[in-house]
Amino acid sequence: MRCRELGRSGLSVSEIGYGAWGIGESAWVGATEDESERALNRALDLGVNLIDTARGYGESERIVGRVVRGRAGDPVYVATKVPPKNGQWPAPDGVDPADAFPGAHIRSSLETSLRAAGLDHFDVLQFHVWNDEWVGRGDWLETIDALKREGKIRLFGVSVNDHEPDSAVQLVRSGVVDTVQVIYNIFDQAPAENLFPACREHGVGVIVRVALDEGGLTGRITAGTSFPEGDFRNRYFRDDRPAQVERRVAAITADLGIAPEDMAETALRFVLSEPAVSTVIPGMRSVRNVERNTALSDGHLLSGELLGLLAEHRWQRNFYH
Repeated sequence: MRCRELGRSGLSVSEIGYGAWGIGESAWVGATEDESERALNRALDLGVNLIDTARGYGESERIVGRVVRGRAGDPVYVATKVPPKNGQWPAPDGVDPADAFPGAHIRSSLETSLRAAGLDHFDVLQFHVWNDEWVGRGDWLETIDALKREGKIRLFGVSVNDHEPDSAVQLVRSGVVDTVQVIYNIFDQAPAENLFPACREHGVGVIVRVALDEGGLTGRITAGTSFPEGDFRNRYFRDDRPAQVERRVAAITADLGIAPEDMAETALRFVLSEPAVSTVIPGMRSVRNVERNTALSDGHLLSGELLGLLAEHRWQRNFYH
């Protein structure tokens, strides 16, 4: 497993991390705890050392904490997230930071997460939404600084609103954030325009989520694809979006001259080919997926020619609209 620097933090993290939303048995239907634990342990065996979870991911923090506690001696970094107190997703304009992330709420959420995971600290504490209107306002930064001094967190980050990468550029430039987590994939390439250059300039680590477009960039979503009742992907791939995805993926594979089964590998290599990226955190609910994804950490990046072709396949659409 190859590692990259997590911004200016001094931490060296595996370039393939572990996205632990899917194992929480909340929005993704079909995960089983036994298989999730096997997958997570296999990932750690193969050199993955960054796990991303959240307070809002069902049983994820508990499962992650149990596995990490059982790996005493392994250098494993765990990132979690604080949900907004006001429950507004994504963070709209005009909201007072005291309503979304007051200090007492941040501390209470962290303590709940620590108990759930059975850990004494988290390496990264992220706000699960963000709005740049909050820079310089509220008591959230004072609380974050206190939690760092107390040793309960090591780094502070934000999970950028879906498909709104510019909503955290001011925060990055302020110098008070250590990491940003953002959607970046072949369809949504917008972070490369403003957010990534700012992160490089200010030494902010980049954690990429949704690299496979929630499955859209695996080549396995077709016009006839359906999902179990209660699975969030029923909304994400609502209406005729599966058919749209199928057509767009077919155009990519034709342009690159690759087979549909090579799509997921290409999508992950696209993300790793961006030098600003510290780690990408695909969801991996099975040992098979873990082994397939971690094998891509081999230093083989996409050529400039292929990246140029993929630049033509941007597809700006928002999950919320």
